[in-house]
Amino acid sequence: MPVKNRFAELQDEITAWRRDLHENPEILFETHRTAAMVADRLKAFGCDEIVTGIGRTGVVGVIKGKSDTKGKVIGLRADMDALPIHEQTGLDYASKTPGAMHACGHDGHTAMLLGAAKYLAETRNFDGTVVVIFQPAEEGGGGGREMCEDGMMDRWNIQEVYGMHNWPGKPVGSFSIRTGAFFAATDQFDITFEGKGGHAAKPQETIDTTVMTAQAVLALQTIASRNADPVQQIVVSVTSFETSSKAFNVIPQRAQIKGTVRTMSAETRALAEKRIKEICAGIAATFGGTAKVTYLKGYPVMVNSDEQTEFAAEVARAVSGGCEEAPLVMGGEDFAYMLEERPGAYILVGNGDTASVHHPEYNFNDEAIPAGCSWWAEIVERRLPAA
Repeated sequence: MPVKNRFAELQDEITAWRRDLHENPEILFETHRTAAMVADRLKAFGCDEIVTGIGRTGVVGVIKGKSDTKGKVIGLRADMDALPIHEQTGLDYASKTPGAMHACGHDGHTAMLLGAAKYLAETRNFDGTVVVIFQPAEEGGGGGREMCEDGMMDRWNIQEVYGMHNWPGKPVGSFSIRTGAFFAATDQFDITFEGKGGHAAKPQETIDTTVMTAQAVLALQTIASRNADPVQQIVVSVTSFETSSKAFNVIPQRAQIKGTVRTMSAETRALAEKRIKEICAGIAATFGGTAKVTYLKGYPVMVNSDEQTEFAAEVARAVSGGCEEAPLVMGGEDFAYMLEERPGAYILVGNGDTASVHHPEYNFNDEAIPAGCSWWAEIVERRLPAA
């Protein structure tokens, strides 16, 4: 395939961009150097329009085809931010920033989309317009939401949008995707139980928040086992338990638990929030205490559109010879916000036998670059065939 051949030629150059980004990671919205590098590259490619500061530190580049007979516009999105993790890869190009590393492969995503942008700006063998979207703060900051709230979709009349993520454990350059709900909604809870502290030798004079909170930890698991429809996906995880006293002989005045809820539908998500509040209030009342529940909604369920998913899989089969059905993922992905505004699809590309994402020894596999870039380019040339 000519596209794959061109990206094989560009691989060393794209790899150099990727490794430069890896060496200089930036977290959340602080992607100033990364955004400047992206904007400089897009300018060098000859993009028709480059706008920075969308979604605080996001970058948008516009590439027009040789013709535009139907007014079609496609968005292609990559994320730019790193994670607050201390790198332990030992690479020559390891992170130079203590406590920050590209442990999820966003350096690879950005580099592959830059490679596709260079090719598309060179050839312009399509009818319509491509908007390349470089997003900050995917790792918990909601950069996708910020870019949408800045009016990105309407400003450039984006009609469809496509995203990609590398996937360790899958053969390098292979693809997988699924239609409908794909990545989970990711919410958080912070619950404080208030009782009456006192001496551990006189429990009858106290309202024991440790016992109260321990009951809640167990009871919260009944949301999945006894409240939710068994065929619906839900994970309720208590990940932190702290009391106001660290002494051996003190029953604490208050205790706090924190955790996360992962769901695959709006209905199950609403059920989880309702039951968490009811269960904690009920347990607190039983013991004579109180419960304050703070429920923080995070990323929504990421839902792939049917038509665009089938098209994305067709392109993947053309590039790599196959495309498997991906499993449901209970992790979150803020590309969900873009898919709430426009139809589109999100695909996984194999990263080979590497450490998992969010691990201090993870590294993006540069051998995946030709396949990833080719998929981006083929999405455009097949969806916007030259007139």
